[in-house]
Amino acid sequence: MNTEQSYHSVCLLVPTYNNAGTLANVLNGALAYMNNIIVVNDGSTDNTEEILKKFPIVKVLSYSPNQGKGIALRKGFKFAAEQGFDFVITMDSDGQHFPDDIPVFLEKMNEDPNSLYIGARNLHQENMPGKSTFANKFSNFWYYVETGQKLPDTQSGFRLYPLHLLKNMRFFSTKYEFEIEVMVRAAWKGISVLPVPIKVYYFPEETRVSHFRPFKDFSRITVLNTVLVFTALLYIYPRNFLRFIFTKGNLRRAIKKHLFNKMESARLKAFSIGFGVFMGIVPIWGFQMIVAIPAALLMRLNPALVTVAANISIPPILPMIIFLSFFMGRLWVQEDATWLIFQKGITLEDVQLNLFQYIAGSVTLAITAGCLAGLISYFTVLYLRKSKQESV
Repeated sequence: MNTEQSYHSVCLLVPTYNNAGTLANVLNGALAYMNNIIVVNDGSTDNTEEILKKFPIVKVLSYSPNQGKGIALRKGFKFAAEQGFDFVITMDSDGQHFPDDIPVFLEKMNEDPNSLYIGARNLHQENMPGKSTFANKFSNFWYYVETGQKLPDTQSGFRLYPLHLLKNMRFFSTKYEFEIEVMVRAAWKGISVLPVPIKVYYFPEETRVSHFRPFKDFSRITVLNTVLVFTALLYIYPRNFLRFIFTKGNLRRAIKKHLFNKMESARLKAFSIGFGVFMGIVPIWGFQMIVAIPAALLMRLNPALVTVAANISIPPILPMIIFLSFFMGRLWVQEDATWLIFQKGITLEDVQLNLFQYIAGSVTLAITAGCLAGLISYFTVLYLRKSKQESV
């Protein structure tokens, strides 16, 4: 794909809502680099329409009342696809983005047209709002939990979307949280999400225009992240794990990458495997991965080793884990509850005894197995590293 073809297949999408003070400068700057520009007028009540009339070359999609940035982007994507565009660069209309960064996105698109590119701002520059820095770190963390991938700036609105890869996806977010949803779900779909360094300018606080509503929008983002985390841990991660296991050669490469990686200590690897085994046995069925992966990230363990080790509770091994849990639970009860299940008359007291024995035994088994797995892993890694050094 050459540069000339890129300009014909990509458009610039500018959603705007009551940014009449900066919109003209944004469009004038953008027109120096692109002629294919779409502005989505999201129910503006200022003189935005009058400003847009001065730019007849710009395609305008207007509606009323204001519906939120997510709807504006979704409508803009649909309109761009109908116009025959395969790629969309989105840029905010508040003047914080520099149009001379547009060629950077075009160059990246020419290198790899199947990736989604996110503009990475310098979050430590002058005039950068403190609350934005905190919100971005918060968003970056949850993106890592939901996808296992790291990005330096997940809240940037300056992006390049491979529209041809997203056109069959249905989105449900309507406000600012849409940019999180599309990014996470693109990563789940296997689309590479990559950062692109960009410049950014923030107006002084007294002149800054923002439509972000801290309480309402942060609440919506929190709800979305909750849904995405549960979806990732209950479906995406298990799906990816099964695909990984049944793909020839993957397991061997993973062992070599994560178990023999010299950049990580033997202690860290052992602790990761031991913690994973513990989480795979501890009796919080359905929530093991939901707890294990965030805990692994917080403790700076190896998430891949934790995830693999936690899958010790797969169906073929599960009956043995349940039996051993009851067996270990005999240490904590006076009467062995495992024999009560064969009695004809089972009372509520019998059920409580069974439950207590199982939970107590399961926790005991989880701690014991986790410690053993950690110790075995630790000495195995040390032995293999020593053997490899001697062979060299």
